[in-house]
Amino acid sequence: MIKQFKISLRPFKRGYHLITSDILSEVGNLPETGLMNIFIKHTSAALTINENADPSVRVDFETTMNNIVPDGAPYFTHIFEGDDDMSAHIKSSMLGVSLTIPITNHRLNLGTWQGIYLCEFRNHSGARKLVVTIYS
Repeated sequence: MIKQFKISLRPFKRGYHLITSDILSEVGNLPETGLMNIFIKHTSAALTINENADPSVRVDFETTMNNIVPDGAPYFTHIFEGDDDMSAHIKSSMLGVSLTIPITNHRLNLGTWQGIYLCEFRNHSGARKLVVTIYS
């Protein structure tokens, strides 16, 4: 059986935000076994799975990505939507726009310290839209 959910996340400030509970509250009960695919419908944000306990991880992600792909780099040609636009597109492609997570015993089969992150790369973004598909 396949179930699909459209989720609209509230606007988040720039940074890395744990959204595991936001997703789980929208999809309800999970099947005994299966897969969950999460897809973000944007080109300036991304999804990733990483450390969910220590908030300093989020700060380090932001600092590192901004050093790798700085806003307003003089070599960018796509500059019409602000200094953070092209860097956001590149970061989105680097981290990716979808995740697939196994479901076991009615729970996401994540590691002890793993959580799902929304990676928001724009300074002033709106609500972000996700499509969550559960295969059981």
